[in-house]
Amino acid sequence: MAAAPGSLRERDRSEPEPPGPLADFWHHFRRNRGALVGLAVLAVLVLVALLADVLAPHPPDLQYRDSLLLPPAFQEGGRITFLLGTDALGRDIFSRILHGARYSLAIGVLVILLALVAGIGIGLVAAFAGGVVDTLVMRLMDVLIAMPGLLLALVVVALVGPGLFNAMFAIAVVYLPHFVRLTRAAAMAELGRDYVTASRMAGAGVLRLMFVTVLPNCTPPLIVQATLGFSTAVLDMAALGFLGMGAQPPTPEWGTMLADAREFILRAWWVVTMPGLAILVTVLAINLVGDGLRDVLDPRLRMT
Repeated sequence: MAAAPGSLRERDRSEPEPPGPLADFWHHFRRNRGALVGLAVLAVLVLVALLADVLAPHPPDLQYRDSLLLPPAFQEGGRITFLLGTDALGRDIFSRILHGARYSLAIGVLVILLALVAGIGIGLVAAFAGGVVDTLVMRLMDVLIAMPGLLLALVVVALVGPGLFNAMFAIAVVYLPHFVRLTRAAAMAELGRDYVTASRMAGAGVLRLMFVTVLPNCTPPLIVQATLGFSTAVLDMAALGFLGMGAQPPTPEWGTMLADAREFILRAWWVVTMPGLAILVTVLAINLVGDGLRDVLDPRLRMT
């Protein structure tokens, strides 16, 4: 005997609809308190970077010759017009840090995007080609990954010359092997699955198999690796700037600010401490977000 239409409608109402992918992602992500704090801090940093021209009380390169090495406003001798003090050239440190957020975040994003796109392409080619091509690619990646990252970046910068864009290219080369190896491993794990075999039998071409069939199922570990690599890229760019191989003065990049302040560490602590704290907070926030993404995207670590 068929059930009454009314009873079917009542049963449908009693069963909750399954959450969508975004709702399910947010449900698990928000349970990680550290990730939420990191996301909030990162959102503030992005907002500061976008509105640096509006929020900064002074132009980042404007020099006040009568205000050299002024301490922060909360210390004796400081002025309220210079919240975090001034550097040896009389430039407002607070304004330079705000503008430096724009450089550091943009550089980190561009470096990771460059390494990610190139790494995905090379990793997929190695996985699908196999044989000699796979062996040559992976041995080259092994050579690159065996070198200390900062040393490899310095070698690349020494070959192409110092500068902001050359330093970005050097850092991208450092992170390329990580994305190549991760993409190849994930793609090889997917190649033997039934849905790939079905796509082959349906006549899908190699490019379609690579980027439409296989790649979407390799994205979770790549997203986590890109997020965690983002924080390290910010650190490495600051290190190159500190060594004089990255952004060049008067660019208000945090690493360059640290390099300019080396000789004043003992008598003007704020000149070094403030850019260092900016780097610390940014890297910590990105790492917290990366840990939260790893917990959500890795089924073995997902919170119940």
